[in-house]
Amino acid sequence: MGNLFCCVQVDQSTVAIKERFGKFDDVLQPGCHCLPWILGSQLAGHLSLRVQQLDVRCETKTKDNVFVNVVASVQYRALANQASDAFYKLSNTEGQIQAYVFDVIRASVPRLNLDDVFEQKNEIAKAVEDELEKAMSTYGYEIVQTLIIDIEPDVHVKRAMNEINAAARLRLAANEKAEAGKVLQIKRAEGEAESKYLAGLGIARQRQAIVDGLRDSVLGFSENVPGTSAKDVMDMVLVTQYFDTMKEIGAASKSSAVFIPHGPGAVRDVASQIREGLLQASSVS
Repeated sequence: MGNLFCCVQVDQSTVAIKERFGKFDDVLQPGCHCLPWILGSQLAGHLSLRVQQLDVRCETKTKDNVFVNVVASVQYRALANQASDAFYKLSNTEGQIQAYVFDVIRASVPRLNLDDVFEQKNEIAKAVEDELEKAMSTYGYEIVQTLIIDIEPDVHVKRAMNEINAAARLRLAANEKAEAGKVLQIKRAEGEAESKYLAGLGIARQRQAIVDGLRDSVLGFSENVPGTSAKDVMDMVLVTQYFDTMKEIGAASKSSAVFIPHGPGAVRDVASQIREGLLQASSVS
């Protein structure tokens, strides 16, 4: 109906290309326009000024011979002041952009190892954007932004990378566990050494106390009972301790059999041995 009355409507964020007798005449902005077809004016088409997005998947090979699929997302739009160039100079805008993306990615990625591709994806996106901006500006298009949204190695390569990472983490965990066990053993050994040291001090102090007690008992008995010597008192004390020891061995329910010489002569030998030991301890102290 609009064409019948020579009126056309151009929507917002869109421009229309006006021709006269097949030749470009003007760019119609959004709104209502008179288009007298009787004078040879006609509408060649519309051109959207909205930002458009094109995802390009490119397969290439890295420097370490790993095939990867790199997915680039290109956001672009036509420039209103170059609408005629955007409408007439390119017949397949997406194909043109895709060709430039392929060219830049396949020139950049083969110079990098796989790990470097992941680390330098922003640099690759910047290179793609610069090349597209330089090429597409002559056709009336602006490159808004370019992103590398995905890098997909081969399935087997991805599985191998995961196994390598898992093995590295397991190795680190094993080292930490071994280090913890080492520290535990060192602390346990230090604790046992300290315990034995303290036990030795206790035994030494106990024996010293026994020696001091026996010495005081012998001296006191000799002073209170005239006619007795220190040797007589010591023999009596040793015999008493000897029988106490025999009693304790016999009273223990789980004690093993102990064979020792028994008799007056044996008591005398035991007494002489203990006496010598005590005298040596007293001389050392």
